[in-house]
Amino acid sequence: MNEEKSCPHCSGRKKKRTPEEQAALIRRLKLAEGQIRGIQGMVENDAYCPDILIQVSAVTAALNSFNRELLACHIKSCVSEDIRSGDDEAIDEFVKVMQKLMK
Repeated sequence: MNEEKSCPHCSGRKKKRTPEEQAALIRRLKLAEGQIRGIQGMVENDAYCPDILIQVSAVTAALNSFNRELLACHIKSCVSEDIRSGDDEAIDEFVKVMQKLMK
């Protein structure tokens, strides 16, 4: 049995992405990371609350953009491949993911 520690929230499944897909996703995450570091600096420098809130909104938009891109890749590859192979559970899994994303 594999004794590696894993995230209790992850399925354990893996998805091989193309270098282009991976680069696009990483680029979006780095953008959000940079924005979050900027917000941290704003808090440390006692920036005005509305200015911080606007930057938080920008991070939220960046993460939503990341989610849209990842979701499109997931539908075009994982979900469609599973359905074509007869795995109807893929639809149930997709519905659950969408329900969590739309909270």
